Amino acid sequence: MTEYWVENYTNKFTSSQNIYEIALSNTAGSVGHDLRYTLPFPRYITRAKGSKIWDVDGNEFIDYGMGNGACFLGHSDPDVLDAVKKTLMDGLHFGHDHPAQVEWASLIQKMIPSAEKVRFVNSGTEGSMLALRIARAFTGKNKLVRFEGHFSGWHDYVGKGAMYPFNESVSLGIPQSTLDTIIVLPADIKKIEECFLENSDIAAVMLEPSGGSWGRVPLTKEFNQQLRELTSKFGIMLIYDEVITGFRSSTGGYQKLTGIKPDISVLGKIISGGLPGGAVVGLNGIMELFDYKGDAHHDRYERIHHLGTFNANPLSCAAGIVTLKKIATGEPHIRANEIAEMIRNGMNSILEEEDVAGYAYGDTSCIHLYLENSIGSEKKDRNMLYTNDPVKLKCIPEVIVRNYQKNLHLRGIDLLSYTGGVTSAMHSYDDVEKTLKVFQDVIQEMKKRKILTKI
Repeated sequence: MTEYWVENYTNKFTSSQNIYEIALSNTAGSVGHDLRYTLPFPRYITRAKGSKIWDVDGNEFIDYGMGNGACFLGHSDPDVLDAVKKTLMDGLHFGHDHPAQVEWASLIQKMIPSAEKVRFVNSGTEGSMLALRIARAFTGKNKLVRFEGHFSGWHDYVGKGAMYPFNESVSLGIPQSTLDTIIVLPADIKKIEECFLENSDIAAVMLEPSGGSWGRVPLTKEFNQQLRELTSKFGIMLIYDEVITGFRSSTGGYQKLTGIKPDISVLGKIISGGLPGGAVVGLNGIMELFDYKGDAHHDRYERIHHLGTFNANPLSCAAGIVTLKKIATGEPHIRANEIAEMIRNGMNSILEEEDVAGYAYGDTSCIHLYLENSIGSEKKDRNMLYTNDPVKLKCIPEVIVRNYQKNLHLRGIDLLSYTGGVTSAMHSYDDVEKTLKVFQDVIQEMKKRKILTKI
């Protein structure tokens, strides 16, 4: 790789490069999560506090990744750390249910409208796996409708739809018979209804209610309301993947913000305060499929079987309880939403000032950025840039994404993924000022290198 920033990058992150050379010999694929793979090498983070993270070379970053969106209170919240430390003194893991598990479930039940009953899992991916098992068990049907660009974990039963081309498998190793159970559609109510009319074997629709890839391809409240009405009409389960939006969109997630209640919801990330964890929640008449009845035939053949060694483990419970109690006040959202809006508005002012083809967008505490290298030689109205096309929004040219990310890293800004990020209750006005200054520097640098061009 010989791009202009590479020498500065290797000089600034030397220790990370050295660690990566070891990782190449002992870590499959060289990284622990595909989103962490980057050229020429990833940075290795060693510490986090508030809105900042520090790498192995001692470099400080304003963090808009926040533990892949899990740390809504900010990194290393002192009350969360204290709760985990106290729990730690009693043991790491009991292999039994414990009182904190029941307290945690009660908090979720009070906060999330669809959470009449709660079942704990260890991650968002596990949650979406279990949610689909519930839907198939309840309806007696097999197929799942997904929308273009939506992500709900990495397991086989969501094995197409997240990546372009949307109707092709996202990975090697997924059986064609499994892929055949997934129907991928554009988020178009007319086409969805046509699909429902043509296919009698649809168990569920599962989607990110704010839009694909945590709102990068946004959806409206009106679309969600129409979808709720349509799924109810056809007896199809509506599953909300609220792994990102749960507790971020509002104290009760996207569903509380909009008043639209799904049948089942998948929760993760924020729910366990930065530790591994998640939950599937749903209406009583659905979740009773987990119940034992003391009848041998029923308990073997007529209920949902679900295990998980670390489900609702004591440390995740402790962190989750403290986190949700703070979130229930609504105070963390006030700061996080305000900061995100300031950054989005500031970015758009800079893009207009620099006459660059692009725009920042998002809602609540999410920030997304769309950039083009050109929209043609003819001068056009900036409003013509705006698009809701999942291909355009998810397929910004790689050279733009890579140079945008690396230039931010070199100047002390980190992202959640792609070109976007999230804010927390600990991001400050000073963070906003520094971020916007860096953003303008990066846009100017990319214009100078002709990676971005003027409208």
